[in-house]
Amino acid sequence: KIGFTQISTSHGTSPMIKFVGRGDTTVADAYLSPTLRRYIDRLAHDIDQSKGAKLQLMQSNGGLTDASLFQGKDAILSGPAGGIVGAVKTAKQAGFEKVITFDMGGTSTDVSRYSGSYSYQSPHQVGDARISSVSLKIETVAAGGGSICRIDNNLLRVGPESAGAYPGPACYGFGGPFCLTDVNLLLGRLSIHHFSTPVFVDAAQKKLDEMISVTGRTREDLLHGFLAVANDAMSNAIRKISIEEGYDPANHDLVAFGGAGGQH
Repeated sequence: KIGFTQISTSHGTSPMIKFVGRGDTTVADAYLSPTLRRYIDRLAHDIDQSKGAKLQLMQSNGGLTDASLFQGKDAILSGPAGGIVGAVKTAKQAGFEKVITFDMGGTSTDVSRYSGSYSYQSPHQVGDARISSVSLKIETVAAGGGSICRIDNNLLRVGPESAGAYPGPACYGFGGPFCLTDVNLLLGRLSIHHFSTPVFVDAAQKKLDEMISVTGRTREDLLHGFLAVANDAMSNAIRKISIEEGYDPANHDLVAFGGAGGQH
């Protein structure tokens, strides 16, 4: 990778060329677009567009585009962006104009702010890749239902590692590690009768008992401690998109969604 910040010419210094960001964007798009195109073509084939059906797809900037124009570089944050747009529409129907969106899933939590208009960022970074396209401004922290809870040098840690969908948290019954979902389950914050998949309390309790025996800490200390660590990380994300930018979160309503949003 070769990056230049400026070029000096006989006429002075020119604006940044941003070779590195554009290079990262090109590589990411070349990796993603062919796979997306195959999927979209299959999807479009199954939709009867002869009767006026129109296939449009959500982009990272929160807008829709025709399926034929959809590109990988504009799809990277399309899921979180769709959640923000939906949350804002729902909030407006309920009479709320200023909101902070709180989208907690299995691996991460995405937060954003809306106060009459959306906030955007360009370029933006996803992992190690710098993407030279516009996206909604989203702050992400590695705290989700599948975030692994562990003890490191006698300190409680939540994430950034995740158990993913498989094996998933210990309570999924596939031998997974102790995760935030297990914490909520053992604290009585999850109903085993209203969960999308079967969960096993004994499997989660076994992992917790192992931690208790190793550390000597109490059940309540560990469970409430892991919960506090996760909540603190998510609160910090909200501070970044509100207080640090000069906006008082007290003037906004919190819209929580995602698979685990309501738990926190």
